[in-house]
Amino acid sequence: MSAVTFDGEVAIVTGAGGGLGRCHALALAERGARVVVNDLGGNPDGTGASDSPAEQVVKEIVEAGGEAVANHESVATPEGGAAIVQTALDAYGTVDIVINNAGILRDKSFAKLDPADLDAVIAVHLKGAFNVSQPAFRVMKEKGYGRFIHTTSGAGVFGNFGQTNYGAAKMGLVGLSNVLAVEGAKAGITSNVIAPLARTRLTESLLGPLADALAPEHVTPLVTFLASKECTLTHEVFSVGGGRIARVFVGLSPGWFAGKDVVPSPEDVRDHLDQIRATDGFTIPSSATDEIASLYTALKG
Repeated sequence: MSAVTFDGEVAIVTGAGGGLGRCHALALAERGARVVVNDLGGNPDGTGASDSPAEQVVKEIVEAGGEAVANHESVATPEGGAAIVQTALDAYGTVDIVINNAGILRDKSFAKLDPADLDAVIAVHLKGAFNVSQPAFRVMKEKGYGRFIHTTSGAGVFGNFGQTNYGAAKMGLVGLSNVLAVEGAKAGITSNVIAPLARTRLTESLLGPLADALAPEHVTPLVTFLASKECTLTHEVFSVGGGRIARVFVGLSPGWFAGKDVVPSPEDVRDHLDQIRATDGFTIPSSATDEIASLYTALKG
């Protein structure tokens, strides 16, 4: 079978100065993509800045025979996001792929979390993805093609102690991606999400002995495929790391129907909990419209 290639395509990778982003940028460039390597060069908590991480990755790509340019804007503002996309347009004339990877950590238990730490994490992870994706989406929609990959986390999808800010931002990315998938479908734009388990400077201290088995390189093959023309999947989420890739999904069970025009009592809810919570016969809605359709079916009897 033919190799997955990106000849002539332009990719933006945020947070690409190290870790997962660096691996993604290197792999795309190796397969022919021209890459905008974005990284503010800050600390894991989002403070500080440096040009050197992005410049170093660009140097690696160029020395290997690829094409890349560095960008040092913060994703946390609309102006920064627009400037990142403009860097791609100025250097290469278009945008085909956006990998939203930039992130910071400010972990604290919920009772101790400062509102400023919530704002900072949401600004980078969730608003950052919005700020970069919106101007890129406009370019992709006009040309009739595009690929988005967003980076969520098990902390958002499943929950994790001490990460309310991070979890909220990461689950928000799933919602963002779902809507981009719906709105982009007619324009040839796909949008998918990865939930990586990988050793990076943000996670190394949290993973303990497991870190040795979770090299970032295990995540990038999935990202590379999702970014390719060969991938027509959209509206999906994947857990990936350590050599395993698995689908994560939100399913809708048949549930319990009280009956048309019947307002159930709290006691009815209590008495039918097993049926409400049963997962047999679940479906995976592709939009909120599908959820409404399932209710309409029940109402029709």
